[in-house]
Order: sequence, then C-alpha cells, then structure tokens
Amino acid sequence: MAKVLFIVSGATYWVLKDGTRYATGYWAEEFANPYKAITDAGHEVVVATPGGVTPNVDMMSLRPAMAGGEQGALELEAIIRDAEAMRRPLKLSDVRLEDYDAVYLPGGHGPMSDLAFDADAGRLLTAQLASGRPLAIVCHAPAAMLATRIHGESPFKGRKVTGFTNEEEDGVGLSSRATWLLEDDLKDKVGVEYSRGETWKPYMVEDGNLITGQNPASAEVLAERLLQILA
Repeated sequence: MAKVLFIVSGATYWVLKDGTRYATGYWAEEFANPYKAITDAGHEVVVATPGGVTPNVDMMSLRPAMAGGEQGALELEAIIRDAEAMRRPLKLSDVRLEDYDAVYLPGGHGPMSDLAFDADAGRLLTAQLASGRPLAIVCHAPAAMLATRIHGESPFKGRKVTGFTNEEEDGVGLSSRATWLLEDDLKDKVGVEYSRGETWKPYMVEDGNLITGQNPASAEVLAERLLQILA
C-alpha cells in the first residue's frame, strides 16, 4: 500500500483587482475523484494544508451545472463528507516527504490565494521534484510553483507543464477581474514550457516525475496515471 500526500489549499477567498473577496477554496471534483480512486485502490491519503487549517470546498464546484448534474454533485459531496483525512490535516510545515510515495495538489482558485505564496509549499514541491517520486498537480494548483522561486529562479524552469488556461479563466468570468493569471505567471515568472489542450477537456503533461493537468476534467486522468506508477 502506498501513502499519498494531498497538499490542499486552506484559502476561503481570493482577493480580486477591485479589492473584493471572491469566495473560493479547493475544487470538489479535483479532490474527490482522485481521493476515491486512490483510496479505492487500497492506498492511504494524508492531507496537509497551510497552518493545518481544515480545507474549504468551493461551493460553486458542488453546483449540479459544474458537477455533471444533480447525481454528480451528490456523489462528490458524499466522497468529501466521508473523507476523514480532510478533517485532520497536517500542517505543511510538519510534513516529512520521506513518509510518502507520491504528492498530489488539487486546484480551485484557493491555491492562487495561499499556495502561490507559501514558503512551505515551495519547499515541499522543490524537494519532491528533486526526489524523483511522483508529483501530480492539476488546474490552478501549479500556482504553488511560484513559491519555489529563490532570487527569481525556480527548479521548475524549463519543465513541460500545463494548468488552467487564460481562456478557461475568461470562461468563468474572472480573467479581467484577477490581479494575475496562472498561465501568464507560469510562463513569465517560473519559466515553464507551457502547453494546453482543448478548453474544458482532459489534458495531461508528463515531464519526468512531474505530472500536470489543465483543468477539473484532467484530475481523473492524473489519478489514473498516479495509480499506474504506484502499482
């Protein structure tokens, strides 16, 4: 049995350009589907957040329109409700990476608010990348790569990466309201080799032990790949 660390945002809001607080957190599908796939396969999941705060689900991600219908929303809610690991998260500062076989980061706009600026998140991503063990990151969670920079340089520079696109941000009505955009900052500030697939369709990029997914639909594909590697 493998042990997988989920690094999850602890944010409840994201401050927009005009100073308003946009309610957010982690995206339900991006936590729930990989969590279920990994635990159903007999592996253990441990959750860690900045400060050990209990993660907050983005309520928009539980709307039937966003969750594949009423039944889909109910299934996501049930997985989250039964996920004991979410109720007793570790502090990122207390994580010992050698205890885990893989690391996974779900998105939602939460990481844009906290993980992108969290020194512990940056340290853990840097160490996991160097370890050669799997590091899977989806949607907005590649924002945490920004926290890996030391004097402007990131170990993720030159890596093949995907993440939530400017076009998809536009699709949810936030690109003009955000203080920064993930796609732009990954390219400009981290220096990744960014690529993308179709809007809202699953798209995964693998570069050594780094596996990234573009959007919520990509979370399940990342989980399948992680299970292949852990088998």
